Amino acid sequence: MAHEKALTLVESLLGARLKRSDAERAAHGENEAHFPQALPDAVAYPKSTEEVSEIMKVAHAEGMPVTPYGTGTSLEGHHLPVEGGLTLDLSLMNRILAVHDADMDVTVQPGVTRSQLNDELRATGLYFPIDPGADASLGGMAATRASGTMAVRYGTMRENILALEAVLADGRIIRTGSRARKSSSGYDLTHLLIGSEGTLGIITELTLKLHGQPESILAATCRFPSVENAVNCVITTIQAGIPMARIELVNATMVRGFNLHGGGDMPEEPHLFLEFSGSDSAVSEQSELFGEIAADFDAQDFTRATRLEDRNALWAMRHNAHHASKALYPGKRMLATDVCVPISRLAEAVEAAEGAARELGLEPVIVGHVGDGNFHTGIGFDPADPAELAMIESFSATLAETSLRLGGTVSGEHGIGLGKRKYMEAEHGPALAPMRAIKAAMDPKGILNPGKMLP
Repeated sequence: MAHEKALTLVESLLGARLKRSDAERAAHGENEAHFPQALPDAVAYPKSTEEVSEIMKVAHAEGMPVTPYGTGTSLEGHHLPVEGGLTLDLSLMNRILAVHDADMDVTVQPGVTRSQLNDELRATGLYFPIDPGADASLGGMAATRASGTMAVRYGTMRENILALEAVLADGRIIRTGSRARKSSSGYDLTHLLIGSEGTLGIITELTLKLHGQPESILAATCRFPSVENAVNCVITTIQAGIPMARIELVNATMVRGFNLHGGGDMPEEPHLFLEFSGSDSAVSEQSELFGEIAADFDAQDFTRATRLEDRNALWAMRHNAHHASKALYPGKRMLATDVCVPISRLAEAVEAAEGAARELGLEPVIVGHVGDGNFHTGIGFDPADPAELAMIESFSATLAETSLRLGGTVSGEHGIGLGKRKYMEAEHGPALAPMRAIKAAMDPKGILNPGKMLP
């Protein structure tokens, strides 16, 4: 087997926590998206930063590829070991190391999941709001610069990480940032590692900002006669300064998927899913102001929910959008892609996405964190059918070009991974050369998550 010497040395470090079974390899070679299976030669389960360091020293000496793995929920194939080697599963590094209530920060290992952290924090009155939908690991969320439904209020992982610990390709351990809320000291290595998708280092510890749990939360839905009306309502709401906690768009096709998946009977028209949070009076005022704006865009059925179970049901439906989309395309794989544009160009971008898909005879589902100009498009296809694959490639390229033409980016939160490397040159141009230089300096043998990010 390839890399047998390296794997034997890792096995001497980890014992039974190095797994070589076909089932274990297969479990780490699948993905939620449409990419083909890619199997590692083995899967390692370290429990400490020191073990990660020793593993990387072996991998660096022997030239063995290493692909970090959180929970496997990413949608651009980030965690697929396309060149074999070792998958580094960080799920056993799942301790919450320190909660600093007074400073509103927490230090965790990378395998801690978002829900695990918030369960632990419940009694403190604090929480971590970044919510990509899936119960992802916090290390994976940092590595992919995740965001999600709460980004319009709280920002992305980029804005909510104070400090990191990471293991470099040769096994060196570094710390970046501090628990201080600001610094003007040195190169910003913390934000270099955030979003690097495991290509520059293995994140082994994170210090995160926390936020106070709101006194009152109100969720709501309303429907519109067109996507344009819904998006323009969002733009007006943001420009009016209403501090939305969440504001999500789903198009009529997505509503049909929700109905099929969950047995619902929502009218098949574009909807906004909303959340307001703050004091009782602030939430009441925010929802009333939004209702007035929505009425100007012909909104119907502005329905509010304050009970926890009703709010949870609403957001569970939204977070199941990927699986609900599959109900529209039984037996097919899903292209799940995202772009992000300036909010003033959002309506144009969404309409262009729907139009480009329909020109190809495709019926797209669209869901979006539209408060920050980010939306997702899903289309079912058969990867074994060359004609369908060509249509998907054509649609993806059109969507990326449209986003860049409108002053946006080819990915607001899914990241680059395998799927969007081909667009990096168009987006970054000459800036791609410094990126390559950074990669070469930090990973000279190219063993960290090879085949990702850079074309």
